[in-house]
Amino acid sequence: MTLSALRKPLASTARAADWWRGAVIYQIYPRSFQDSSGDGIGDLSGIVLRLPYIASLGVDAIWISPFFTSPMKDFGYDVSDYCDVDPMFGTLSDFDALVETAHQLGLRVMIDLVLSHTSDQHAWFKQSRKSRDNPRADWYVWAEPKPDGTPPNNWLSIFGGSAWHWDGRREQYYLHNFLASQPDLNLHSPAVQEALLDVARFWLDRGVDGFRLDTINFYFHDKTLRDNPPLPKERRNASIAPSVNPYNHQEHLYDKNQPENLAFLRRLRSLMDGYGAAAVGEVGDAQRGLEIMGQYTAGDDLMQMCYAFEFLAAEQPTANRVAEVLGDVATLAAEGWPCWAFSNHDVVRHSSRWALSPAALRVFATLIHCLRGSVCLYQGEELGLPEADVAFEDLQDPYGIEFWPEFKGRDGCRTPMVWEPSNQNGGFSAARPWLPVSSAHLHLSVARQEADPTALIHHYRRVIAFRHSHRPLMAGSQSEVSAQGSVISFVRAAGVERIFCAFNLSSEPAALTMPEGEWLTIGGELGVAHPSADGKLHLGPWQPWLAVARV
Repeated sequence: MTLSALRKPLASTARAADWWRGAVIYQIYPRSFQDSSGDGIGDLSGIVLRLPYIASLGVDAIWISPFFTSPMKDFGYDVSDYCDVDPMFGTLSDFDALVETAHQLGLRVMIDLVLSHTSDQHAWFKQSRKSRDNPRADWYVWAEPKPDGTPPNNWLSIFGGSAWHWDGRREQYYLHNFLASQPDLNLHSPAVQEALLDVARFWLDRGVDGFRLDTINFYFHDKTLRDNPPLPKERRNASIAPSVNPYNHQEHLYDKNQPENLAFLRRLRSLMDGYGAAAVGEVGDAQRGLEIMGQYTAGDDLMQMCYAFEFLAAEQPTANRVAEVLGDVATLAAEGWPCWAFSNHDVVRHSSRWALSPAALRVFATLIHCLRGSVCLYQGEELGLPEADVAFEDLQDPYGIEFWPEFKGRDGCRTPMVWEPSNQNGGFSAARPWLPVSSAHLHLSVARQEADPTALIHHYRRVIAFRHSHRPLMAGSQSEVSAQGSVISFVRAAGVERIFCAFNLSSEPAALTMPEGEWLTIGGELGVAHPSADGKLHLGPWQPWLAVARV
């Protein structure tokens, strides 16, 4: 199939300012997507080789996890140079080729910006730690010890232990919400804000169409360094950090989620608007995620989209839980725009996390594409890949190494993409991959599923095409969500077109009273149910019904 046959180039399509609204975004974890150089690590040229495949899925954009220069202590989320490509991934010229090829295929390009912290190898931090009076002395969060030499407050790191690390050069502590080698930037400094806006401008000038903003609610800290209060046990959940991590024992009122962030996000939005770019922010908060999402996406001068962690949680969403989450969004983020995801590079793949059957995988894929909001799909999700079982001796993730065996880290969802089943590396690399390819993944490879018309990959293509063919599903309103037993239902509407959506989220049959009015069943290619003569809608296990109102 030729490139031109896949999608129209962006240059020949309308560049609508709201291209992001309702978009389907495909997340690429570059270390594990495609190795073109034979070193066992994925790279930018490898992504270029596979862009036609991504375009064939029908998605609107790609989001590429960090590829910047980095010592890789946290695999690229510890940036040592924001404006260059790490040699293991290629060069700036390779990135330019990626953007050009993606645009020719009709794909927009979003990159992962990590603005809350850098690597301790970044030139900014190297200068900042030299003294208390150099030009970048206040670019990071430095604080005096308590009189007894202990850290300035009780803040904890997501990766375990205190969020403060002692530095003998300055005889002060610096803040790190993640690894000690990831010092937090001080965005209370106007110079830091300007530097970060310059970073965004650098990539916008190279043609990117937007950003995924890592830990968007961590940008600012409480300037007075107040202690976080304890969090009652009944309010704890493990959506942000595993239950074995004491991070869950605090209510994080002061180490993140600060009101000053809104002014900076407005500055970033103003910059992006000049390029027609958009951003999706990652809101990392176990208690107030949807509330913060609502704050950060309200109006037209903040972020276009944010995602919280409600559907990245361990528990499989029941009809009641889906209704609860969507009801909370309607209350807390009525003016905002969510971005939904079931899997990403930080959580157990939802095929395993929720122990889903093939039929359940299909109905959840259909559900997410019918929700009001945009959608993020994680590489391999369209194949139904389960979580890989990575042995301790093969672990790379410092998070998993720290909390093993109660928490195995994130490597199980980061193993290489499987393109074909003919060799032990799944077509990812000619060399030994940086993480082992799961043998359980090989029979789910792209090549094998492409040859099977009943495979999950084709369902994803159909449901993405279905979403794009109905304006209410892309950008329409959403009615109050109803949960009747195991069935979730709602109406999406745009103009005169109204679509009724119902999903049986159960392995048992269910019945639903038909909604008032005349409805025409649509989406036959998605395995939908059909109304019966008794006025009831009988849904099989894990079956949807989709219908358009007769006008």
